Amino acid sequence: MAKQNLDDHRMTLLRGLPKIDEIMLSLEKKEALAGTPKYVVKSICRSVVEELRQGILNTKKDAKGMRLPTAGEVVDKIMQTIDGLHQYRLRKVINATGVILHTNLGRAPLCADAVQRLVEIAGGYSNLEYDLAKGERGLRYDHVQKILCELSGAEDALVVNNNAAAVLLALNTLAERKQVIVSRGELVEIGGEFRIPDVMEKSGACLYEVGTTNRTRLKDYEKAIGPDTALILKVHTSNFRIIGFTEDADLASLVALGKNNGIPVMYDLGSGCFAELDSYGLEREPTVRDVLTTGVGVVTFSGDKLLGGPQAGVILGQKDILEKIKRNPLNRALRIDKLTLAALEATLMQYLQPEMAVKRLRVLRALTEEVADVTRRAKKLQSMVRKEHLAGLTISVKKGFSMAGGGSLPTQEIPTMLLSIVSAHMSSGSLEERLRRLDIPIIARIAEDEVLFDMRTIEEEEFPYIRDGLKKITSS
Repeated sequence: MAKQNLDDHRMTLLRGLPKIDEIMLSLEKKEALAGTPKYVVKSICRSVVEELRQGILNTKKDAKGMRLPTAGEVVDKIMQTIDGLHQYRLRKVINATGVILHTNLGRAPLCADAVQRLVEIAGGYSNLEYDLAKGERGLRYDHVQKILCELSGAEDALVVNNNAAAVLLALNTLAERKQVIVSRGELVEIGGEFRIPDVMEKSGACLYEVGTTNRTRLKDYEKAIGPDTALILKVHTSNFRIIGFTEDADLASLVALGKNNGIPVMYDLGSGCFAELDSYGLEREPTVRDVLTTGVGVVTFSGDKLLGGPQAGVILGQKDILEKIKRNPLNRALRIDKLTLAALEATLMQYLQPEMAVKRLRVLRALTEEVADVTRRAKKLQSMVRKEHLAGLTISVKKGFSMAGGGSLPTQEIPTMLLSIVSAHMSSGSLEERLRRLDIPIIARIAEDEVLFDMRTIEEEEFPYIRDGLKKITSS
């Protein structure tokens, strides 16, 4: 009997669900339909009502305790959803995490020149695939091919939409239905569950594992070479390090082995670096030019990591190999657009003045900034916030460490200064959440019940947003 009563109550609730036409009429009276197509509003109405229906049908609680929202509450929810459509989902945020190449926060911010070029090229027509000298069709890749070759020493260059695409395209071109030799210690997985074995399978190449996780010798590669071997692949373990009892074959030795057997060598560098980071006290990261001097056949890396540019996959190497890759029909599906080209070209031009690139590219500046300068900025922000006399906030400066992120310099701890925020009126978790919900969200980290702003990833121009955001949180 109880079950019957429960079902009856559900049926009563279901019959009481608002009708779409009635909701639409209420919205029209509130003038909520202006500026949004009627069919879009009606679709939202259906979705909201269906959500209520599913809530009634699927609840595990006693349905007798359930109530339907009022017609006004339903209309208000729909109006909020409509308003949400008119707000950008992709938004500017302040990265206070100290992870310089934060994948979830868009990795490398573009330099001012790249942003300016984006505006110039996006706002009108361009010579994307037009040769101005010849007055005929040209190639989009020509806009960055020369500067990439000059900076790296490569014979030829190609750019696709990201490094995963670059690896896929190169493997498919050079080793479809043939063997590719890879060390077991380099079968990496990076963010988004991107795994080398998986992308190799999709490329049509056949993986041939050699060595062990911690030790792979040159003779392991040599023994694996056979009639079906098309490529030797070396993968930079960019987001982890194996330490201790280890051994691996260096790139130059693999290149020599490949030449002796007529097999090209490919290096997935992951995070291509054009700057000498060790001169700034960081770990030695082989530059792209260093890698290419070994005579390696093809190198792939990302444009939005240590290079400091837009998302892109750069393929450099020997001209005969690059010509094959360019002719692959898959290349068209993976090509970059005019905006990526514009931003990448402007980024690359910074490296024509290496000493200026470190100052102009935000990623390099954040990596190499002196701790004394970071400390100065931390104290400046502390002073700016303290002047507001925000109720209940304790603000202090303390030492800490930043990380490169983005699969770059994984073991490098970069000394930094942290702005510690403790509230007397809310927990660190609540404060962190409110920071995320600001109009310009501030993404911070929590440690020992403190909200921490890492100053290495915060620019001075962002200080007012932080000050105003904390004022809004403490006054609400």
